Order: sequence, then structure tokens, then C-alpha cells
Amino acid sequence: MDRAKPQSIEETDQQRAASSSENGDSHVDVESRFSASEANHEASPPLAPYSVLTSWEKRGVVLGASCTALLSPLTAQIYLPALTQLSKDLHVTDTQINLTITTYMIFQGITPMFVGALSDSGGRRPAYLACFVLYIAANIGLALAPSYGALLGLRCLQSAGSSSTIALCTAVVADVVTSAERGQYIGFTVVPNVLAPSLGPIIGGLLAQYLGWRAIFWFLTIAASVALVPIVLFFPETCRHIVDNGSVTPPPLYRSVWQSIRLQRRRREKRGRESAALEKTTTGASSASTPKTFHFKAPNVFGSLFLLFEAVNGLLLWTSSVVFAGFYALSTGMPALLAKNYGYSEVQVGLMYLPMAVGSIGAATIAGPLINFNFKRHCIKTGVPFERSQQQDLSGFPLERARLEIGLPLLSLAGASLIGWGWAMHAVTHVAVPCVLSFILGIGMVGFNNTTNILLVDFNPGKAGTATAANNLTRCLVGAGVSAAIIPMIDAMGVGPAFTLIGGLYFVSILPLLVLLRYGMRWRAEAVKAT
Repeated sequence: MDRAKPQSIEETDQQRAASSSENGDSHVDVESRFSASEANHEASPPLAPYSVLTSWEKRGVVLGASCTALLSPLTAQIYLPALTQLSKDLHVTDTQINLTITTYMIFQGITPMFVGALSDSGGRRPAYLACFVLYIAANIGLALAPSYGALLGLRCLQSAGSSSTIALCTAVVADVVTSAERGQYIGFTVVPNVLAPSLGPIIGGLLAQYLGWRAIFWFLTIAASVALVPIVLFFPETCRHIVDNGSVTPPPLYRSVWQSIRLQRRRREKRGRESAALEKTTTGASSASTPKTFHFKAPNVFGSLFLLFEAVNGLLLWTSSVVFAGFYALSTGMPALLAKNYGYSEVQVGLMYLPMAVGSIGAATIAGPLINFNFKRHCIKTGVPFERSQQQDLSGFPLERARLEIGLPLLSLAGASLIGWGWAMHAVTHVAVPCVLSFILGIGMVGFNNTTNILLVDFNPGKAGTATAANNLTRCLVGAGVSAAIIPMIDAMGVGPAFTLIGGLYFVSILPLLVLLRYGMRWRAEAVKAT
């Protein structure tokens, strides 16, 4: 027994030693495997960013594009206070002068279909430059127009030149900004749609009253010329078909003046280097200094029309047009109502558009971060990585819910404030009441349109110009109809019932959005499989 005990202890010690040895080997193996995995991870090249632009460069590009987008709505509204002068000077009726508004809106809806599709395949800078040249030439002609026929024809050219700037602006944002941060940037592209119509009547009224109607077109000529200068000098080509994420140098005709100067300077610095040194440059620097072979793709100019009949896009487009119908109804009916009920002059009427403009700016500031926050929340909820610098695969992500959870309450707010505005004007309340309600309407309407614009770009990657052109088409068609119908509606029904009907459509339009929430992701998946 005494001998057995030591043997047992020895065996136990040997087993422990063996176990310790095995554990040590296992620990070494784990460490070696971890080190190898870490080395492989470090060896793998990082993914290229969605855009090589810095945050400040993105802000500059988006700000520049948003400023150009002011032209279309500003041109439409700045003209209105001069209608009476025009009819007298050109010796035509008010109905004939109103025809210049109708033709303008027709071209405003149609032209972006072609320009947006062309810019998706042929570049943003050529589209911008062509639009500005046409627009400036048309304004000079309008300032010198000798007859009604010249006015009518040149207004069509003016519309063709200015109307595509909104579609191009949204397309530029889609080129440089990922879905994760799109809410922060794209909100500023909606502001021109409300800010310019609010400021346009004030500027137009002052110019027409003190300098005459021709001064309006000289003002637009100067404004467009000033806006064109930074585009020529600094605005980069952003179309991903041409420059990818911005790391590829575009062909010479697509370069800004500043980009051409930098490229020439870079080439002079490299001229004395040996060819072997050039081969050792980084991939990013090499691609940035070598122009990409660019092949022009024939665009599908009717792609915007096809989007109207797709389930996902169609529901969103028609809902967005209904919301803007309320804006057109208010902006068209307001001058006559304020003049009749409050005795306001043209300049005072123009000032009454400012509360809605302030509300729209507030919406662009607040709604964008909210949309981004909700997108991040759904990424965490669904386990999708949240990447600001990378465009994610969102085919299985609930995009509709992430965006519309913010948009639907804003749509309801806009509908309620529009109905309230109509009844405030109906009862001829203190002027502060419609001012406050129009401010709230600006928040709700622009905030909701932020979500629809973002969703349209999300639904149509690589076709942002085409999608925005479709949005513009439906808005202009519905807006033209509402602008023509609102005064007869008010005369027949009264102000309160007329705006209750239009505001009620806001709440009715919630139904197709609920359908989109329920089936949108499935429809997108089916569309991907079909292609």
C-alpha cells in the first residue's frame, strides 16, 4: 500500500504535466492562428471609399449644386408680379400672358427627362454647362423681347435651361454621398423648391415696380452668370460612370479649370522622375493621374416615364406630387386672397411667403439628421453594418421603414397645417395665424419630401438623374393642374373647403405609403431577380 501511494502521486504529476504541456501547446497554436489571422487581415487591402472627397469637399459640392437648383423655381416665381405690366406693354390679354406660365411648366416637366438621363451616362459638368449657356442666352433674349411671340418662345428656352438644375443637383448628391449619410445632405436640395418661390415674388415685385419687367430678366442673366463662374472654375465631375469614386481623372473636357491646373502642376513635378519610380506609386495616385477610358452610353431618355409604372417608384412619385400640389395651391392662391382679405400690396404679399421659407430651412436642418439616425437604428436592429464611407448592399434592408418612419408624421403635420391655413384665410383671422401655419407647413412638406427624394435615389442606384426627373415631371404636371384649378375651386367652394379637400389628399396618400411599407422590400427583391 505504501508503494502504491507514491506511484499514484507520480502518475498524477505526470498526467498534470502532460495536461499542462498539451494546454501550453494548444495555447501556442491559438496564438499562432490568431497572429496568422491578424496578419492576413492586415495584409488584405482596405475597401475603397464611396467617394474620395473629404466631408468639407462634399459640403462644398452639395452647396454649389443646391445654389444652381435655385434657378428653376426662382425663374418661375420672380416673373409673376410683372404679368400685368407685360400684358399692357405687349398689348395682349391676361389669358395670353398666362399661357407663358403654362408653357414654362410644360418644359419644366419634360426637359429634365432628357437632361437627367444624359447626365447619368454623359456626365454632370457638360449638362450643367449646356443648361447655363442656354439659360443665359434665353434671358438676354427675353430682356430684349420685342413682341409677345418672342416672349412665348424664349420662355420655353428659358425653362429648358433652368429646369434640369434640380435633377442634376440630386444626382450630384447621389454621386458623392452614401445612403447612410444621405439624409444629412439631400435635405438641402429640397430647400430651393420652397425658398426660391418664397423670395422670387419679393425680388420680382421690387424690380418690376421700380425698374420695369425687363429688369427681371437682366437680373436673372447676371445671377446665372455669377453662378456659372465657380462651376467652370471649381465644380468637379462627379458622375460615377466617368470618375468612379472621384479617384479617376476625367477626360479633358470634363475637368474644371482648377483640376486642370493641379494636373498640369503634378505632371511637371513628375517629369524629371524615372519611369521605375512612377511604377512604384500607389494605386490611388496612379488612378488619379491616369484618365479613365470613357465610352459614352446612349441614355434611355424615356426611363423617367417607365419609373412611373413601377410599383415601388410609382407609389412614391405620385404621393410626392400630391404633397407639392398643396404647395402650388397655396402659393398660387395666396396673392389674390391676401389682396382681397387684407388689402396687401405686391411686396407685402411676397413677404408672406417668408414663414414657409424659414420652415423649409428648419426642416432641412432637422429632418436630415433624424433620417440618418433612424437609418443607423435600423442597421443596428437588423445587424447590417453602418458604413458612412461605403455604399452598403441594401437589397435586404428595410429602406422603406427606415425613411418613412420619419416621413409619415411629417406628411400628417403638413396636411393638418394646410387645412388649418385654408380655414384661417376663410375666417380672415389675424395675419399671424396663417403665418404660423405656413411655417409649420414648410417644416412638414419639405421634411417629407426629403424622405421621398432620398428613397428615390436609394431605389434607383446609378440613375439618380433619371429618378429625380421623374419626380419633377409628376410634380410639374400636378402642379400645373392645381395652379389652374385653385382659384375656380375657391370661387365655387370657398377657401376653407377647397384647402380641406387638398389637405385631405395628404392623409389619403398615406395609404399607398403603408402599402409600400408592407410590400416594398419584397418588390425590390423581385425586381433584382428579374434583372
